Amino acid sequence: MLYLDLPTQAELKTLAATRADACVSIYLPTTPNPLEAKAMRLELAGLVKSVGAQLDASAIATARAETLVAALDALDEDYDLWRFQAHGLAVLGTPEQLRTYRLPNRLQPMAQVSDRFHLTPLLRAVTFPHEAFVLALSEGGARLIEVFADLPPAVVEVPDVPAGLAATMRGGPPDRPSSSRLQGAEGDKIQLRRYARLVDGALRVVLGGRDTPLVIAATEPLASIYRATCSYSNLLPGVIEGSPDRVSDAELARAVRPILDRHYAAQLDEIRHTFEVRSGQGRTTTDLAIAARAATFGAIETLLVDMDSDVPGVIDHLDGTIFPVAEGAHSYGLIDEVAARALTTGARVLAVRAADLLAGAQLMAILRHTAL
Repeated sequence: MLYLDLPTQAELKTLAATRADACVSIYLPTTPNPLEAKAMRLELAGLVKSVGAQLDASAIATARAETLVAALDALDEDYDLWRFQAHGLAVLGTPEQLRTYRLPNRLQPMAQVSDRFHLTPLLRAVTFPHEAFVLALSEGGARLIEVFADLPPAVVEVPDVPAGLAATMRGGPPDRPSSSRLQGAEGDKIQLRRYARLVDGALRVVLGGRDTPLVIAATEPLASIYRATCSYSNLLPGVIEGSPDRVSDAELARAVRPILDRHYAAQLDEIRHTFEVRSGQGRTTTDLAIAARAATFGAIETLLVDMDSDVPGVIDHLDGTIFPVAEGAHSYGLIDEVAARALTTGARVLAVRAADLLAGAQLMAILRHTAL
């Protein structure tokens, strides 16, 4: 099982709005294999050492710097943290508070000290996580499989899920009429609808509050009947066709990945199409300076940023003017800051790869009104 602590949108907004004399952002690659904990801890220790050097070069009070470094050092002794890991670890801290997030994507090691957090790697983790739930549904029963980007799939226990259509029929619907209308295909569909409702009710307990995509693996007409019944908000349109009864969890995981790829590609295509339409209305920009002003005034509706590109500097908090400044404790990544400001003003922000953007662009912003 992959142990994750993905930030919610509310948490991301809180992190983006955080300001302090020292905000430390540490990212490092990790592995779910606990036997490699020592190597991960050593890598973190090296990054903490880099943080200490940056704090020494800053104007933060010695006592506060020591408090922060002590909290970071204490992570080395957190047994559960290293025993249960994913593919990336984010450590975000101030002298008052320390947060860790276990992420599904592999990260490049980095340590940064500024007056705000560096959030682009976190944004990437929640943009397209390549995880899903697969509901393997047949008349013989239902099982829920959680699919991860780089780990074997895992069966999720679903309390009170019906044992199959036959068990549902033995219970019988409480309002079952004696009419002959229940005979044949129509009667079968009534029973399938009841079965689908019971499965959906059981899944609500497990999936409540989640937004991970759900994909159905089933034959017709059960697939369509369940889709019409399903109350989960992120049920994808694709279906893994055929009976899942004799299909392994690993095979289902492989089958769901093309559906996820199409889903994410469709989202990007829709954003790029909107960008093209709005460009003719003067409501887009790929210019960093214009995007900085737009983000400052809450004018960005949707923002795509290059997850691997950034420029050190500062942005005026009143009018959004950018000032290139050498990398250090008194600067931060301009693209990261544009993303943070857009996020806190309600924009949809996605961290993507350079190939997903217009050629040569570091960002693409769709504006709520004409460019400033």
